Amino acid sequence: MSASAVVFYILSFFIVASALLAVTSRKIFRSAIWLLFTLTGIAGLYFWLQMEFVAAVQIVVYVGGIVVLIIFSIFLTQQSGKDLPVPVRGRAVFSILAACAGFVLTCLILRGYVFRPADQAPDSVGAGASAGAGANVGNIGAQLLSTSEHGYVLPFEVISILLLAAMIGCIVIAMKTKPEHR
Repeated sequence: MSASAVVFYILSFFIVASALLAVTSRKIFRSAIWLLFTLTGIAGLYFWLQMEFVAAVQIVVYVGGIVVLIIFSIFLTQQSGKDLPVPVRGRAVFSILAACAGFVLTCLILRGYVFRPADQAPDSVGAGASAGAGANVGNIGAQLLSTSEHGYVLPFEVISILLLAAMIGCIVIAMKTKPEHR
């Protein structure tokens, strides 16, 4: 077994183990921390695949933005020490069935996909890209902030509005008054 395969299996085990702990933990704060580890492991997998830009986006948007926002929401609502309710048996069975169905669907999709060697060029080049254009960070940034027909400035702004709405929601939840204890 090559060193590359060992790294892949270690990263995969870390991602799956932390994801399982995120969904099975009874403490909401611990679930958020395990989610943080899961998303960080996925970023590590992107770095291993030499997709540095996608890994950086994974860390900045998901680890640095969404998970930190979830953790702040937990702390601001004074729910960090409480146990999550025990799931209803019917929901647990449905969740297991849904996970199995998703696994089978993923296997079917992967089975029908034709994988090409990395050194073979794709059949068609995407719109707006030339055959010699590389996928480096400069080209990605120029395409991301371009206002041309194939630019992504509108989705970029929509994502920023989504994050702003999530932060406002977090503040609204935090401003609710605590119930008085007698």
